[in-house]
Amino acid sequence: MTDGRHRGPSVVLLSGGMDSATCLALASRDARPVHALTVRYGQRHDRELRSAKALARRFSVASHVVLDLPLAPILASALTDPRRRVPSGGVRRASIPSTYVPARNTILLALALGCGESRRARSIYIGANAVDYSGYPDCRPEFLRAFNALARRATKAGVERNAAPRVVAPLLRMTKADVVRLGERLGVPWEMTWSCYRGGRRPCGTCDACRWRAKGFREAGVPDPGA
Repeated sequence: MTDGRHRGPSVVLLSGGMDSATCLALASRDARPVHALTVRYGQRHDRELRSAKALARRFSVASHVVLDLPLAPILASALTDPRRRVPSGGVRRASIPSTYVPARNTILLALALGCGESRRARSIYIGANAVDYSGYPDCRPEFLRAFNALARRATKAGVERNAAPRVVAPLLRMTKADVVRLGERLGVPWEMTWSCYRGGRRPCGTCDACRWRAKGFREAGVPDPGA
């Protein structure tokens, strides 16, 4: 699921954050042509979508679809409901934070699976991470293995040709510092990426996403041009 190179075509779930940008750079190196998919699912801000568009242009993807899927009314999360407070007290491993978006990766991967099968893609890249992350259940290896099993049974490509697009999560077991080091080698333009949960003109520096990002750059010994 995470090892080796996966020759294209490929689909990259592109959010505009540092993880998805690194996946885009990897796919652009290893799995061309690359088709990027960005979903506007009802996030509390669209700042990350602007980053996704800029990254898609920088890496000259074969196609970039920005899909409007207004799911906020049915997905209870601090990332979809501006009335809910985005936590800023630091990451706590004991519980899943309010920034968890119910079934988000399941929904996004289902869309990417349809997109990938339609384009005869061999792989779907997702920037899931199970080391430096906020404890989301849909970022775990067992979830991704289960989704790949579903893909083999739920697609024509899987049933007829054993060729369902395969979900790959190359950052799954990396720390954020590892991601920064890899992105540096791949030439990821960090200044184009966006991590902050709150949006705005500048990152807040206190939400979980900002904290993980700062930790990664600090431990990698690399200045963050987007800070």
